[in-house]
Amino acid sequence: MRTLIAEQLFDGEQFHRETALAIGDDGRIASIGGPAPAGAERVDGLLAPGLVDVQVNGGGGALFNNDPSVNALGKMSAAHARYGTTGFLPTLITDRVDVMQRAADAVAAALREGVPGVIGVHFEGPHLSVPKKGTHEEQFIRALTDEELAIYARDDLGVKVVTLAPENVALDDIRTLVSMGVRVCLGHSNADGATAAAAVAAGATGFTHLYNAMSPLHSREPGMVGTALISDGAWCGLIADGHHVCAEALTLALKAKPRGKIMLVTDAMSLVGSDETSFPLFDRVVTRQGDRLTSTTGELAGSHLDMISAVRNIRDWCGVELAEALRMASLYPAQFLGAPAGRIDTGVAADLILLDEKLQVQKTWIGGREVFSQ
Repeated sequence: MRTLIAEQLFDGEQFHRETALAIGDDGRIASIGGPAPAGAERVDGLLAPGLVDVQVNGGGGALFNNDPSVNALGKMSAAHARYGTTGFLPTLITDRVDVMQRAADAVAAALREGVPGVIGVHFEGPHLSVPKKGTHEEQFIRALTDEELAIYARDDLGVKVVTLAPENVALDDIRTLVSMGVRVCLGHSNADGATAAAAVAAGATGFTHLYNAMSPLHSREPGMVGTALISDGAWCGLIADGHHVCAEALTLALKAKPRGKIMLVTDAMSLVGSDETSFPLFDRVVTRQGDRLTSTTGELAGSHLDMISAVRNIRDWCGVELAEALRMASLYPAQFLGAPAGRIDTGVAADLILLDEKLQVQKTWIGGREVFSQ
């Protein structure tokens, strides 16, 4: 048993002061509060639930599309742990089916081997809309076939998310994916509002990076954006980096959606947690200028965002209270994924972060094991 004494503790709902937290040998929280035993370790700052990111393309110099391997997942995990991420979905953007199979094999192996933080996989594509492809490779965008369905049906991939364009995937196929345990997100789509709403009715529960690469809201046609905002039961991911979405659009989404249905995501590429300034992506090169990533073909290509920066941004730009900003990066994405994370409670995994007064990550624990210390 290991006991921490937190100067301040946020359990996912409320704050506590000078609180003892006992972690069992199984990596789960054994108790909260009560007297601290001799030898307890004091941690100064704010102890909070670890952050959960449903869209991570890369980190630490590794891009999952370029290197769909367990080794790459380990690099991504270590890079994002520095910024408070304790659970994430490695995300593969549109690619060949053999790359998808290799990615699935890598995730399954990472789950077996206990690579810290890996909780499943997100296939962003390949069943997308060409007009809204963004940085995805057009030659690999395609209809759903039995080959992809066989990958999505696997039961060794943890939490499974698939982003698709509903105008290019039949409603019966969406229902089939849901029956396989896949969480279907709508994105990279030029669908009208009726098509998007029908996909939600068929079982889609999320919208990938709201506002970006989707048909906009108009006065006489809601498009994907309007449908996302009025679909109370669906979660929306937001990339709060100042490049994908402006502060006013972030604020609009927060006002429109019910509490708990906006989750922060990074869409992070390989440069997060590395000193590199560019990387290859298919036949292009993506270059970082400041914290903006741009492809040689001109479009935004993912982000250089990390989760704790997203928390700070949504707080500072939109006036979101710290507790809610933390929930948007922990509890709400965990609820979308159906994962027992985003809270500090007895019996749950000790996925924790320690923050200083500037909301910089000082320590990160995954399953009770310290994986990062500043």
